[in-house]
Amino acid sequence: MMNTLSISGALTCDVPALVILVNSAYRGEQSKKGWTTEADLLGGIRTDETALTEMMKKPGAVILKCYNGADNINGCVYLQKQETKMYLGMLTVSPEIQAQGIGRQLLHASEKYAKENNCTSIIMTVISVRHELIAWYERHGYKNTGETKPFPADEKFNVQKQALEFIVMEKII
Repeated sequence: MMNTLSISGALTCDVPALVILVNSAYRGEQSKKGWTTEADLLGGIRTDETALTEMMKKPGAVILKCYNGADNINGCVYLQKQETKMYLGMLTVSPEIQAQGIGRQLLHASEKYAKENNCTSIIMTVISVRHELIAWYERHGYKNTGETKPFPADEKFNVQKQALEFIVMEKII
């Protein structure tokens, strides 16, 4: 595990680096270096600067960034307070350094942030066929609620290579 990591709220000046990080971890050939890739399920890009900036502007939203001493952003997670629950999305770790505990550190930081914001649980949506990812979240205390949500169709961001849906997972904190 990398010991010189810091986690803090991302700023709008971080958006270009975050876009590169998120797209590299989820889509395209580079994403296949890590285990979180969606490249076999989805085409298109995962996000762009406009979409990420809009996410950051939503009420109660923050992106936590994980960076090393050289200020290289190695991971991030999107959080948005929704009444007494914190929505967690876009948990991202650079494909080259996955499986070193960075995702776990971001989960812990998310849980701390949720508690500080008086949330009682964290909720997320996960693509239902991402069995390894679902199992990883389950090992960290998240449970499948039994609820499903449709996967959005979007020619820019979500070009589906097969029919997809989300499951909703939750962890009481």
